[in-house]
Amino acid sequence: MDMTDLRIIATLATFVTFIGILLWAWSKRNKNNFDEAANLPFEGDE
Repeated sequence: MDMTDLRIIATLATFVTFIGILLWAWSKRNKNNFDEAANLPFEGDE
């Protein structure tokens, strides 16, 4: 295994991680949590 193989493996692992984060962020299960977090700056002190 030479340096080029390691770079290919690292690139593929990074790409798979990126796709995983995208799927997690766009999942319908997380929509309510993200909506609540997006509105936090607009809520008053209570």
